Amino acid sequence: METISVIGLDLAKNVFQVHCADEKGCCLQSKALRRAQLLQFFAMLKPCLVGMEACGSSHYWARQLQMLGHDVRLMAPQYVKAYVKTNKNDAADAEAICEAVTRPGMRFVDIKTEEQQAILLLHRDREGLTRDRTALINRLRATLAEFGVVTPTGPQRLKHWFQEDYSHYGTALSALVQRQVERMRTRLRGLDGEIAALDVEIDLTSRSNEACQRLEAVPSIGRLTASALVATVGKGQSFKSGRQFAAWLGLVPRQHSSGGKSRLLGISKRGDGYLRRMLIHGARAVIRHMNPKRSVTGWLAQLSARTHHNVVIVALANKLARIAWAMQYRERTYSEALVAGQR
Repeated sequence: METISVIGLDLAKNVFQVHCADEKGCCLQSKALRRAQLLQFFAMLKPCLVGMEACGSSHYWARQLQMLGHDVRLMAPQYVKAYVKTNKNDAADAEAICEAVTRPGMRFVDIKTEEQQAILLLHRDREGLTRDRTALINRLRATLAEFGVVTPTGPQRLKHWFQEDYSHYGTALSALVQRQVERMRTRLRGLDGEIAALDVEIDLTSRSNEACQRLEAVPSIGRLTASALVATVGKGQSFKSGRQFAAWLGLVPRQHSSGGKSRLLGISKRGDGYLRRMLIHGARAVIRHMNPKRSVTGWLAQLSARTHHNVVIVALANKLARIAWAMQYRERTYSEALVAGQR
């Protein structure tokens, strides 16, 4: 029997599809496995190359298969799609994964540790709670506006308004409306408490992580951005340069070029939108409070004189991303000379 060299594994909740091929790419076996059978199947095989699409449970299964001695590689689903030859089904997807993982130009996703996944879980939960709080605030302001009460925007300003000015308007509202407003305020206080608790957890993990402490020395990179960077990209070894990392974040122009004519559009917005948004917000804060002693200030002033304000913000976010990658990849501490080298 031919030796299995490459396996394409299509992940699911309960039924998994495997496509096994030899070193020449010829199919040796294609079958579906139940969840309880998956590790037993791979335990009986000699170490081989296993390809999977990067998805919710892929990092867990990658760590399990690595412990069995297999070489596991994760790929973005959009890179695998081009290798699907027929209609979409589990068998065709597994075959496409098996072929894609052997391509020399394929880009792979780093396998995250349990600690990285746990930190990202905190960030995702915090992001979801923040969206819920924003939606609740909008409903609360709309409820009061229905009765002619105009409230300020923003969580902190709204909280201050309720403490100082709500009593002047509350007595004019009906008892039913007052009870509803109070119920919404109770839910809002609960969301604020949950977000504050997650902030404490993220702060504790950042303090105990040396890489996070290094990144927090960079202007505009706080504990949230630092911990998200470390949890998402680790040491950045999957990127060849800071330029490639910035392109992965979508902080570079999108191209639509043909026939030797180059046409650059807006930023591509590919990659991790959460990281990109935090870096852009951080860049906006640096520009708003420019420190003349920093080496980047002169570059920002020159750039602001000849281009749009939003372009300057994205350019600085691009620079910050490249600085963060260099610090992670080379395990260096922040210095103004490093900023000058990224110009």
